Amino acid sequence: MPNNKTQQPFLNTPQLTAMENNTALIDQMVGFVNSIGIPVAFGKIPKEKEFVPGICIQDGGLLIDRDNLLYPGDILHEAGHIAVTPSEERSNLDGVLETNTTKSATEEMMAIAWSYAAALHLSIDPHIVFHEHGYKGGGASLVDNFSEGRYIAVPMLEWVGMTADKKKAAENGLAPYPHMISWIR
Repeated sequence: MPNNKTQQPFLNTPQLTAMENNTALIDQMVGFVNSIGIPVAFGKIPKEKEFVPGICIQDGGLLIDRDNLLYPGDILHEAGHIAVTPSEERSNLDGVLETNTTKSATEEMMAIAWSYAAALHLSIDPHIVFHEHGYKGGGASLVDNFSEGRYIAVPMLEWVGMTADKKKAAENGLAPYPHMISWIR
């Protein structure tokens, strides 16, 4: 299996300033999120809706405050929450998501696997999504596990028809995870 860390041309443009690089990165992620049917708006975020700095889920889409967005990779993770939510429930997502149920824990793991696949799809270094200030400090461990093929939540994404593991992919003539069959549930 190819090592995605060395063979993917990750977005890392040192000749650009940090601000220009962040703007390009944000625009790339927002373009992708919009292209799969998740609406994105820009503006100020009500404090009661903000779980991560500069981004929130609002009415089934993303609201991004560019001035307060600290970690652009959070765009993909928050979009992952929306993407793995059943379509009939998606428009009801608003504000800080519930975190104390089995369903929410399952969807958190699915959003992690989804956002890793999205980062690779966009040729973005997964460490941008799984940064040191998120995931209770375990972002680097998540990237290490995924890059070694130790995937969490892939059976759940497979169960809802969004991807396939190696065996099911081979049986059906598909590319396996991290390739996605569908980016939105």
